[in-house]
Amino acid sequence: MAETVLINLKLLNRWVAILIGIGLMGCAAFVLADIILRQLGSSLGGTDEISGYVMAIATSWGMAYALLEMGHVRIDLLRGRVGKLWRSILDLASLLILSGTVSLIALKGWPVLERSLANSSRANTPLETPLALVQGPWLAGWVWFALVSWVTFVCALMLVMQGRFETSEATIGTFGEEDLAK
Repeated sequence: MAETVLINLKLLNRWVAILIGIGLMGCAAFVLADIILRQLGSSLGGTDEISGYVMAIATSWGMAYALLEMGHVRIDLLRGRVGKLWRSILDLASLLILSGTVSLIALKGWPVLERSLANSSRANTPLETPLALVQGPWLAGWVWFALVSWVTFVCALMLVMQGRFETSEATIGTFGEEDLAK
C-alpha cells in the first residue's frame, strides 16, 4: 500500500512539475517579449515583478516534486558509514525534520495571506498587484509540500517497520558520491 501511495504521489507531482514548467516558460516568453519591445521603443512593464511572483510560486510547488525525486540536498557523512537499519532511521529523522519545518512555514504563511485578504493589500509597485493573488498560490504550494512530506514520511515509516529497507531507501534516501559514479 505504501508503495502505491508513493507511486501515485510521484505521478501527481510530475503533473504539477509540468504545469509549473509551462508557467515558467510562459513567464520567460513574457520577459523575452518585453526585451524585444524595449528594443523597439516600447515595453510591457512589470516583467520583473511578475517573474518574481512566478518564481516564488514555482519554488513552493516544486519542492514536493524535488522531495520525491530525491533532489533535496543532504549531508550524508554518517549515513554512508552505517548499516541499512540506521540509514533508514537517519532518513526518517531527516524527513521528519523536513516535514515539521515545512509545516511550520505553511502555518506561518496563513496569517500573511489572511491579513492581505482582510486589508485588500496591494503591492507597493506600479502594477499594484493584489497580494492575495500571489500569496494564495504560493501558500498552497507550501501546504502541498507539507502534505506530501508527511504522507511520504508515513509511507517510509511503514516500509521501515516492515523491514523493507531497500524500498524505503529508494524512496527517501539520498544519492552518495559512489551512486553518482555508477
